[in-house]
Amino acid sequence: MPGRIEDYALIGDLQTAALVCRDGSIDWLCLPRFDSGACFAALLGDESNGRWRLAPLEGTECRTRSYRGDTLVLDTVWETPTGTVKVTDFMPQRDRAPDVIRIVEGISGEVPVRSELALRFDYGSVMPWMRRADHHRVAVAGPDAVWLRTEPPLPMYGKDMRTYSDFTVAAGERVGFVLTWHASHAGRPRLVDPFTALEQSLEDWEKWSARCSYDGPYRSAVLRSMITLKALTYAPTGGIAAAATTSLPEEIGGVRNWDYRFCWLRDAALTLNALVAGGFLSEAQAWRDWLLRAVAGDPADLQIMYGISGERRLTEYEVPWLKGYAGSAPVRVGNAAAGQLQLDVYGEVLDSLFLARTSGMRDEPHAWNLQRMLMEFLETKWREPDEGLWEVRGPRRHFVHSKVMAWVAADRAVRTVEARPQLRGDVDLWRSMRAQVHAEVCEKGYDAARNTFTQSYGSAELDAATLLIPQVGFLPATDRRVVGTVEAVRRELDHGGFVRRYSPEAGGVDGLPGSEGAFLACSFWLADALHATGRTGEATDLFERLLTVRNDVGLLAEEWDPVAGRQLGNYPQAFSHVGLINTALALSGRDGRTG
Repeated sequence: MPGRIEDYALIGDLQTAALVCRDGSIDWLCLPRFDSGACFAALLGDESNGRWRLAPLEGTECRTRSYRGDTLVLDTVWETPTGTVKVTDFMPQRDRAPDVIRIVEGISGEVPVRSELALRFDYGSVMPWMRRADHHRVAVAGPDAVWLRTEPPLPMYGKDMRTYSDFTVAAGERVGFVLTWHASHAGRPRLVDPFTALEQSLEDWEKWSARCSYDGPYRSAVLRSMITLKALTYAPTGGIAAAATTSLPEEIGGVRNWDYRFCWLRDAALTLNALVAGGFLSEAQAWRDWLLRAVAGDPADLQIMYGISGERRLTEYEVPWLKGYAGSAPVRVGNAAAGQLQLDVYGEVLDSLFLARTSGMRDEPHAWNLQRMLMEFLETKWREPDEGLWEVRGPRRHFVHSKVMAWVAADRAVRTVEARPQLRGDVDLWRSMRAQVHAEVCEKGYDAARNTFTQSYGSAELDAATLLIPQVGFLPATDRRVVGTVEAVRRELDHGGFVRRYSPEAGGVDGLPGSEGAFLACSFWLADALHATGRTGEATDLFERLLTVRNDVGLLAEEWDPVAGRQLGNYPQAFSHVGLINTALALSGRDGRTG
């Protein structure tokens, strides 16, 4: 059985990432990219679907583990009857080929250690051909090839379609394992010295982390979340994957299992705010540039998500040979929500580009023409129903958040031209649209009897996305309707002191059976809204409770189950970490939002 979601730590090289369990097993790794087929897929099946365990022969779970300083280098320590041993796991920022490096170091005594490698390409379905070559083991199947070697060289043997190495380390001794992927038609990649690579990786991460400009009371949590965002960044393009995984369930045993290894436009503005306010301008600019490339083209073809290089075809299919995490099937690859109509993304794109402009990023000459085209399309579409922020698979509705973000699009377009009159645009038409959307939302999306905005026009259901109304500037935080909405969401969507995004059991809005946990990003939004409405003490209490939900190395999944006391959903989740950063910044008076 795989570990609990929070039992995993993340390592990565800014192009892909691996999940390392407390028992020393790497149970998830896609090579060469985040969205490639997994060669270790035990996370969604069992050990027969691929994993790499490196741990003492005696001992199941580690004593302690932690990232070394402000880096993505993971140290895991075991105490055994014969001594203490440490395993250091990391992926150096790649030159050409991706490497996974694992260094075993004796701390005291003498400790017998075993490496057990089961490579299974294409999400655990393809058994590679394994051979020896120059003291290496080479696994080849179709387009994939993986080389495994040790420094110093150790004997390896095959058994039960796996590759083993048994050895003993004494105090002060170190053994390095290097696993390297390359395309099977290409030549062997250059050899990497594991010990030199460790020093270089530590230096690279410490140098990067030193750029963080936040120095408030939550610096440690903020910087760890910044490092996690960086780790989810696909360096060649600047795109940020929503998570490193697919199909980790929102309900154990349920069907709400989706592929999150893509880039969502809904995350754009909030992510930009976090990066800019945290001092990471180059990352923010790379994300903005990815956004401009991804959405270029006919505005009618705008998608809610794209691949990490801007790919549009994210065809969804099921992987039947994987039984799913803790029996949560189906396992899905790709995401059909890419084809949905979600009107809010137009607002999120224009809000992001407005924020980029006001943050001092260099202008792209074509960016304004693109924004004008988006506005021209939205003017004709904003009155239509859509699938909404949460990508429901039920009927389209007039979601309040979608309309609010249409207002944001018009507002940012107007404000851009007002600040820069040299830019061309039908500002009078946009002002008229802004007024019309505002009036309609306040009339049709607001329940006067309960003093709250609802999930959709005519619905009694609530939606945590309405907590963003003051944050985007639709209404001031002091407005009684905002205050009433905050109270209603807090009361009716409460789940163990945290916040659900909506009530999945009520009304069949999302077209799916089952339930889900508290949505962590929405819980951070509640803290933001409480702070904005003058209840900073309550906001701080909620924020600090949210910090306790992180695992021992500071990582968050998408959701939290307050009954079982465990994390749920894809992991680590960029949106959750963005929420943490932005709430910490707001509570410290450092929020960069200009909405």
